[in-house]
Parts: sequence; C-alpha cells; structure tokens
Amino acid sequence: MKILIVDEMHESIVHMPEELGLEVDYFPNIALSEVLEKVADYEGLIIRSKFFIDENFLQNAPKLRFIGRAGAGLDLIDIDACKRRNIEIFAANEGNRIAVAEHLIGMILGLFNKIEKSHLEIKQGQWKREENRGEELFGKTVGIIGFGNNGEATASRLVAFGCKILAYDKYRYGFGNQFVTESTLDEIFREVDILSLHIPLTTETNKMVDKAFFEKFSKNIYFCNVARGELVVQEDLVDALKTGKVKGACLDVLENEKINKLSESQQESFDYLKNHPNVIITPHIAGWTFESYNRINTVLKDKIARFLGL
Repeated sequence: MKILIVDEMHESIVHMPEELGLEVDYFPNIALSEVLEKVADYEGLIIRSKFFIDENFLQNAPKLRFIGRAGAGLDLIDIDACKRRNIEIFAANEGNRIAVAEHLIGMILGLFNKIEKSHLEIKQGQWKREENRGEELFGKTVGIIGFGNNGEATASRLVAFGCKILAYDKYRYGFGNQFVTESTLDEIFREVDILSLHIPLTTETNKMVDKAFFEKFSKNIYFCNVARGELVVQEDLVDALKTGKVKGACLDVLENEKINKLSESQQESFDYLKNHPNVIITPHIAGWTFESYNRINTVLKDKIARFLGL
C-alpha cells in the first residue's frame, strides 16, 4: 500500500507507516495542484490542515482507502463524500488532549491571577499589588460542552483544582462519575462560572455561540474556546464583554485566524479583544507541544494498523 503525506509533520510520520510495511511518500511542501496529479496512485492519505478534501479532490483519488488527519477535528474533510466512497477517516484527537488541557488551565490561571498584566508592569518599573489582586479557580463551577478526548482531559485536571464540573455532550451518555456531573445545557446555563468549548466544527455547531446563547447564562461568566473559532459569533462575544455578561475570555482560536486579512468588522472585533485587559489570546497553539507533535503520529500509526488488520 502506498501512502501520501502532504503536510509538514514530525519526522516520525514517515518511519511509523514504514514499520507497518507501507510505502510512504512525504511531500510536506507540495501544492494542491501537484497533489491532484499524484493522488490517483495512493491508497492512503495523511494531511494536517493544508487544504479541504472535497468531492473534486476525491474524484482524483479512485484508489483511496483511508484519510488520516494529523490533529483533532475533521472539519476540513467532506465526510459524506468519503462515506459514499467507503473511505475510512480518522483523526488523532487523542494525541493532543494533554496539551490542550494544560494550555487551557494555564490560560485560566494567567487570566485569574493577572500574570501577564503584572509581569508587563514590572518590566515598566511598576509594582502594583492591590490592582493585581487575583481570583481563585478553587470552588468554581466549570461547564464543559463536548466531553470527548479534550473535554474529558480538561475536566480531570480541573477537578484537581477543586472545581465542580458540569459536562454536556449531545452524542455521549453515561459518562458521569463522582467527579463529573453529566448535565443538560439548561443546568450549565444556570450554574456555571466558567464555560469551556470542546466540540467539533460542523454545520450544527457553526456560530452556535451567539448573543442569544450568552444571554441564557444566569451568572456573568468567563468564556474559554480552545476548539474552533467559527463556533462563536465574534461580534457577539465582544458585545457580551462590553455588557459584562462575559467577564473575561481565554481564546486559542478565532473566527478568522489570518489576522492580516480581516474584514472591516472582523478587524474591529479583533482589535477590541486583543486590547481587552481580561482577554487572553494565543495563536491556535493549545495542542501544539513537542510531545503532542510526536504523539499524534503514534495515534495515526495505531489507527492505520487497526484499519489494515495488522
């Protein structure tokens, strides 16, 4: 079996499939036009996020048996088109769950304790204690929407900080335990102090977090998104920050992450977010550790092996 890899990945991505007896061609800098010329010869394809796998692409890949995504989420793949061709799809969601959970907790602790703000003040020769009085994570009720790999990993770590965890997953049931309460959305809207999103981007979830969504919360909340930026109507998040319904936000993803190519309205909302004292933004790096970079490939290797019955 021949495998085509079309994104830059950890070097082990070549060796691991070879250990399974597969022939691997690794073209990390290849353009889409070149892929379309080559892909007809391959039965396996491994991608990260370079381009969308759609109907047109698949018409050029008659031998394709599986697609592996070196990362979490499948929003760059037309799943229905693949199903019609009996093409197996798998992502490496398990590979970066630790990284995502640790990053999110770091963002929350940084926001609550004004770590970045006070550090910058110190560099400017300012020693402000009362102005940087922090808030404790202990005792907070955290709502987690989406209880898959990342949601569960995040919950298990927040429990250690003394948080009460309410988790909702539309497609998973029976996961509650002594530490995590399986909840409805209404319960989350009513009780949480912090909300964190851990759901994939689909036609169902696109722009699900809007003005009406924020208005359902009984308390003023902290909002966290380490999933996909398109889940949130960014202008509505800005409005919620202005009204105080959202007290602060931890954002690893944005509606448009090409921050030098924003529309006028996107630029306006982005400028507000980046300058807000209670908003922390990182450049989609929550799952981007040295360890996860390699672990993702291990997960893909194991899934390919199971798919091939090896």
